[in-house]
Amino acid sequence: MSALIEARGLAVSVGGHVVCRDLGFALAAGERLAILGRNGAGKSTLLSVLAGLRPADAGEVRLGGETYAALGPRAAAQRRGWLPQRHGDAFASSVLETALTGRHPHLGRWDWESKRDAEIARTAIAAVGLAGMEQRDVQTLSGGERQRLAIATLLTQAPPLYLLDEPLAHLDLNHQIAVLDLFAAAARDRCAGVVMVLHEPGLADRYCDRALLVYGDGRCELGACRELLTADRLAELYGHPLKEVESDGRRWFIPA
Repeated sequence: MSALIEARGLAVSVGGHVVCRDLGFALAAGERLAILGRNGAGKSTLLSVLAGLRPADAGEVRLGGETYAALGPRAAAQRRGWLPQRHGDAFASSVLETALTGRHPHLGRWDWESKRDAEIARTAIAAVGLAGMEQRDVQTLSGGERQRLAIATLLTQAPPLYLLDEPLAHLDLNHQIAVLDLFAAAARDRCAGVVMVLHEPGLADRYCDRALLVYGDGRCELGACRELLTADRLAELYGHPLKEVESDGRRWFIPA
């Protein structure tokens, strides 16, 4: 079976800054990958290339063995969901209407959302803690509420692969854990693949199988979280000494 996503000989740069050279990896169904690195290292740029939203300098990205060019936008959207860092709402719409846009890749050009589509959207809205707000105007939401709605829209889309750029942005602690639990459940129960940019190595270790470290100078390291995430390696990655602390079998990394 083809990998959900595969990078082959990927080279990425932005503004003369080299993000990665000759990067290769494959993500299997049910696997979760964290992308870690300091600000400006190019994590979001790399993720946008993996999402097919910007070209690579070299190499290619394949979804289920097919390139984005071969798939086209609609088929690609059926295979991967994309969570950007920022969400723009140029026009007023309700929470439910916004979540329902996640069903658009599954509808024909002239189709309307069905009752079943609305049920899927309402279930996703409830899953992120926004039940009862379906008719609320999105422009009245707080930053954290808008982030949770974006995640509900992705859950409504229900692709086999999620590409998440800082999914914990604007969220308080309880919602951070709830969101990570949602995607862990998607990986466990639906065999979804998850690639997400995170800033907390301890959460990456807790919720992901593998990590990709982006150093910001073209170097990248990929490996199992348990082996790759060490205090020394993370200190080099972030440019600050860290100390590893273990509690109840979970590892955390704190400034030394």
